[in-house]
Amino acid sequence: MEISQLIPHVEALIFAADRPLPAADILELLNNALAFLEDRASQEQVDTAIEAIMEKYHSEFYAFEVRESGGGYQFLTKRNYYQTVAQLNGEKYLKRLSTAALETLSIIAYRQPISKGEIEHIRGVSTDYSITKLLEKELIIISGRSEDLPGKPLLYKTSKAFMDYFGINSPPICLN
Repeated sequence: MEISQLIPHVEALIFAADRPLPAADILELLNNALAFLEDRASQEQVDTAIEAIMEKYHSEFYAFEVRESGGGYQFLTKRNYYQTVAQLNGEKYLKRLSTAALETLSIIAYRQPISKGEIEHIRGVSTDYSITKLLEKELIIISGRSEDLPGKPLLYKTSKAFMDYFGINSPPICLN
């Protein structure tokens, strides 16, 4: 199949997805939806189509772009239009994390998986409220229980939503 035929399908998938869509998922969805028999799309073709779409929306003419974020591709509003879009969406985009929540989140990001007790030892204060808020915002998840620590406390790590929120493509390198 020619790239010019693939591009609109890839663009439609990225546009319709409610989460960052990995290139491998795009390939699978394309091949399933278009039911190719002999002429299946390849990962190279999908990657080329994504590059073409990214180049297309890089133009000043568009207020949005396709970016790699959270392990996949998605349409995002360009930074220049943040204030305009924030008016439409109200507080959804204007709410920020508190200093305590950011400190807690940064400790989790760099020491994950980590227990609440370890976080509190590093911060020197209780982290109950911050952890609750980070869990509500889905920026962190419970990744299991520690088999090494007494009482087998819950362990926390960052989520895919964390990567989306901060526009990164892979989890931070853990120091543990």
